[in-house]
Amino acid sequence: MSFAEIPEGAAALPSVRPRPAALGLRGALLFAAVAGAIVLSGVMQGWNTALLILNFGLVSAIMSLGVNLQWGFAGLFNIGVMGFVALGGLAAVLVGMPPTQAAVAAGGWRMLLALAVGAGVIAGGVLAWRRTRSGLLTAAILVAGFYLFRALFDPAVAAIEAVNPARTGYLGGLGWPVILAWPIGGLLAAAAAWLIGKTALGLRSDYLAIATLGIAEIVIAVLKNEDWLARGVKNVVGLPRPVPYEVQLQADAGFVERAAGLGLDPVTASTLWVKVLYAGLFAAVLAVLLILAQLALNSPWGRMVRAIRDNETAAEAMGKNVTRRHLQIFVLGSAILGVAGAMMTTLDGQLTPTAYQPLRFTFLVWVMVIVGGSGNNWGAVLGGFVIWILWVQVEPVALWAVSAMTENMDPGFLRDRLIESAAHMRLLTMGIVMLLVLRFAPKGLIPER
Repeated sequence: MSFAEIPEGAAALPSVRPRPAALGLRGALLFAAVAGAIVLSGVMQGWNTALLILNFGLVSAIMSLGVNLQWGFAGLFNIGVMGFVALGGLAAVLVGMPPTQAAVAAGGWRMLLALAVGAGVIAGGVLAWRRTRSGLLTAAILVAGFYLFRALFDPAVAAIEAVNPARTGYLGGLGWPVILAWPIGGLLAAAAAWLIGKTALGLRSDYLAIATLGIAEIVIAVLKNEDWLARGVKNVVGLPRPVPYEVQLQADAGFVERAAGLGLDPVTASTLWVKVLYAGLFAAVLAVLLILAQLALNSPWGRMVRAIRDNETAAEAMGKNVTRRHLQIFVLGSAILGVAGAMMTTLDGQLTPTAYQPLRFTFLVWVMVIVGGSGNNWGAVLGGFVIWILWVQVEPVALWAVSAMTENMDPGFLRDRLIESAAHMRLLTMGIVMLLVLRFAPKGLIPER
């Protein structure tokens, strides 16, 4: 049997099986330090703040896990992270919000017809090219289809956005339990990743990065400008919750009695309990994804993907389909990002397209992966918590330090400017942390084995 005839499921390069990526004593101590930092935040700043840090830390860890799947497993340089996160947030609106009946009646069916025609035109253009290889025929189908699509699409948009634009002006959602938006957000991001991967994964790593960033900008631009879809920059507020509302708990006599027994007023107790319930849900999702990622990492498939990452030429010589494996890992990582995006939007209670800043927050997620340990799932989770805690806490700590240092200065321009500059310490701190980690622990706090 030649190398080219070795089946896809065969052992991948390198032939020496790596040891499973266990947490180890070092990892356990680092996670204990993270837990201590969250507890210290609760003692110093209040338990509401600590639980908020915990919840967003869990979501950040899931995002980091998704990027680690793409980069740490397969070496795919995706800097369009926020595009997939935004698609997850859109899923929370499309699934959880009730339908706007008047908008559906005014233009909903015409919108569905327009989208179906648009999809049919693209499919027709692709089919014509595959069958005839005629650029003229393909262009004619696409141009004619474009005008037909706009003839259906534009009146539908105008009718939908004219329905009470101050409060709705969009189609709304399906009115399903919002927790279903989490897996659906993953499916939506996975579908987008498949379409992107079919066209962009053949590019070299730097060109792939540019392509994914551009596509993320396109996704966010659509969310900002297509009001019929999710109200654009007007934002969708009042998303349903998978947990009770605080006012419902405050109206529950049993809950009020239990809160009084703990020495808490009903308002504080309800706020804390809601955050605890969110933390439980988020921790369960993270645990499931982490277990699945660990099983994938230590499976023959995981070893094959890492072999492709380390040496594509040798893997191809052994009969591995590199492009197919890259597409698989790209779709899986993007699906995890979509789940995280849906969870984050559910926690926020609103969809704010302007909050998805591709360069800024994609950079933050990449820092999480690099600092935690690229190629190690435990390291990715740790990096998500560490960087998020620093991101949240650096500004108040810097403000306190600058205020203390300038206490004896005369009020004026210099003192005001120094105090205002405290907010910029976040980015400076991220850079310093990156430099320190790359200098003293270049493979991350919990490196890949």
